[in-house]
Amino acid sequence: MNEQPLNPGEFPHPKPPAKWHTDSVLLKLGIITALIILLLIPSAWIQSLVIEREGYQKIERGGVANTWADTQLVQGPVLLLPYKKQVTETDANKKTSTHEVINTLYVLPQTLQAKAVVKTQPFTKGVYDATGYSADIAITGDFDKPDLALAGIDPSAVMYDKARLVFSISDNKGLMNNPGVKIQNQTYVPQPTVEDVIPFDKGLQVKFNLQPGQGFAFSYRLNLKGSNQLNFLHTGKTTDVEISSDWKSPDFSSHEPDSKAINAQGFNAKWHMVYYNRPFPQQWVNNNQELVKKRDGNDAIFGVKLQLAIDQYRKVLRTTKYSTLIILLTFISLFLAEMVKKQRVHVFNYVLIGAAMVVYYTLLLSFSEQVGYNWAYFISSVSTIGLIAVFTASLLNNRMVAVTFSFILGIFYGFIFIIIQLEELSLLFGSVALFVIVATLMYFSRKISWDRQ
Repeated sequence: MNEQPLNPGEFPHPKPPAKWHTDSVLLKLGIITALIILLLIPSAWIQSLVIEREGYQKIERGGVANTWADTQLVQGPVLLLPYKKQVTETDANKKTSTHEVINTLYVLPQTLQAKAVVKTQPFTKGVYDATGYSADIAITGDFDKPDLALAGIDPSAVMYDKARLVFSISDNKGLMNNPGVKIQNQTYVPQPTVEDVIPFDKGLQVKFNLQPGQGFAFSYRLNLKGSNQLNFLHTGKTTDVEISSDWKSPDFSSHEPDSKAINAQGFNAKWHMVYYNRPFPQQWVNNNQELVKKRDGNDAIFGVKLQLAIDQYRKVLRTTKYSTLIILLTFISLFLAEMVKKQRVHVFNYVLIGAAMVVYYTLLLSFSEQVGYNWAYFISSVSTIGLIAVFTASLLNNRMVAVTFSFILGIFYGFIFIIIQLEELSLLFGSVALFVIVATLMYFSRKISWDRQ
């Protein structure tokens, strides 16, 4: 059999060997995984930046407290009843002497009612926000006659003409009126307290003549300025407090009210506290620290925090915690598009897309300080999705794939936005949505060859 000679230029070219390092799907996935892990570093930096900016906001809130008024704690009233007592002492020479001392009996109200109407006032300093308020508080109640026998006090030794009613607020510069205190239909003007026997750090007092063996009713009104919180000290044997406000997102974490109503106009909350819920007795002798040392327990102080349920920094911080999930889902979606369209995307392009998604969070933080979280999320998301879509279209030379990819990114960012807005249902909603996403990815990954393309 004669072989035909090959003409010059007709030599067959050998088939190039397969490049496993470029064709291996598993190797590509490994590189993408390593890239995602590296992107955790700038994500952590951004979270630190958010925390730092939130710290600046707390400092500015402290500035509002200094110039307007701080958190207010309404305390009292307490009846102070002095009495004489003969004390016998023995000196170093064993000589005994008897002298008279003045002791104090402290009595708490039998009933205490407080009704507060709170109007909030937002403060803005630079890009930071704080919540101030003015409160009109009507306080009424009554005292039973002191139980002198239980305290071991001789009724004839009680100085009824030097009785005092003492009450207090935690920040006196927030007091906007000189409250007239009505006792048995007679009005008294309170004075600042200076004596060591006062049961509060600072306060106001009225001196009056208590009728022996009798109780009395009282009432007074406080016009207060404050910021962020309004609390009450449970001093009555029964204490009833009602707070009404135009604030739409109250926080009752210190003590849940017995009834509450929250709507678009504000909230109304009511507490009914009984003797067994407080850590101090109804009356005691010669201990002006009894209320101070025990008042900070959760059972003694209750009220409301006038703060946003989730402010902009908390929302941004929560959003950054989903950065790994967003980058992971985006890279997987891009990888699947690469596999389906049989068009290779270089690892460096993944790096650029990941960098754009990290910069997204700095855009979100900076814009949220200027226009609020919702608008900042919209601006940052549209800008980032548009940038990645245009870049993907140029890489794959396919507009339809870019449109589909941007639609997928829109779903991811919309999913995160909904989770951030939710509170109690965020875990349930997020879990169901993630299940649907994983199921979708499983469906599209069925026909991929995991050894070679």
